[in-house]
Amino acid sequence: MQTESSAIDEAYKFLRAALNPDGSLTRSQVFPSVPPTPQLTANSPSETQLALTKDIHLHNSNITFLRLFRPANHTGKLPIIIDFHGSGFVICSAASAPFNELWIRACAFAPALIISVEYRLAPEHRLPAAYDDAIEAVMWVRDQAKGIDGCDPWMKEVADYSKVYMMGMSAGGNIAYHAGLRALDADISPVQIKGLILNQPFFGGVQRTPSEERLSHNPAFPLNASDLMWSLALPVGCNRDHEYCNPLVGCSPKIGRLPRCLIRGFEGDLLVDRIKGLAKLLEASGVQVVVKIEDGGFHGAELSDDQSKVQELCLQIKDFIDSS
Repeated sequence: MQTESSAIDEAYKFLRAALNPDGSLTRSQVFPSVPPTPQLTANSPSETQLALTKDIHLHNSNITFLRLFRPANHTGKLPIIIDFHGSGFVICSAASAPFNELWIRACAFAPALIISVEYRLAPEHRLPAAYDDAIEAVMWVRDQAKGIDGCDPWMKEVADYSKVYMMGMSAGGNIAYHAGLRALDADISPVQIKGLILNQPFFGGVQRTPSEERLSHNPAFPLNASDLMWSLALPVGCNRDHEYCNPLVGCSPKIGRLPRCLIRGFEGDLLVDRIKGLAKLLEASGVQVVVKIEDGGFHGAELSDDQSKVQELCLQIKDFIDSS
């Protein structure tokens, strides 16, 4: 029988991280970082020819930034997708290779201007730090729309501020959800948030769900890793029924004001029951919800070598935007 100590040790190995005495993490590089490519060159890899990318500082003190993705061969205005990367609030970056490659494809296919947010990671910066960074990114888009302190040339050329979406995978889906709630009471005019795209959003709770019990040892995302991520991300002293983690406990009265939502999941993901529960909560609150739960699959399947999962995600994003 596995002890609690051995389960925690295995979870740290899964994250490729080690906890330091001061409470910070030493992180091994799970994925390589990719530099931006603001201009295409003759020797650019073929997979990067689809889009241009560049980084913009968001908050110098917090060392946060925005990575912009725009289709390489597109003219005219584009919807804006503000994206938050996954990995449990504690690892990876907007510049991590799998996310970078995924959004290059998605921005060209949608097509859309994607703004991926480099937010602060836990446990050095526990929640709500990531939510604060998310809403700061929204405000940056608002200021671009108003022309405050000038306007980035890409934003001026292609951004359609009447069609803004907030999107995230895993922990990023959690961030998109909570940032969407915050944006309801923020002065973001003339920006219009048309929808949320929650891809396998990362939520939890004290009481185990059947899918968590059934898939607790799933190698793509084991339950002990989920528990560890929440223990590192939540405010000190809070359990998994905190509002940041479990929206079904003491749900926000603002939920019914959220825009249209696309919620995606896989039956092979231990989070699937919580994803279905969130979809039912939103629908019961009067939110228009498009639910896409696929048979099989696993958490983060789009980051694997299965290109069919990438194509499926891109198609669903495009359909959701086109039908808004």
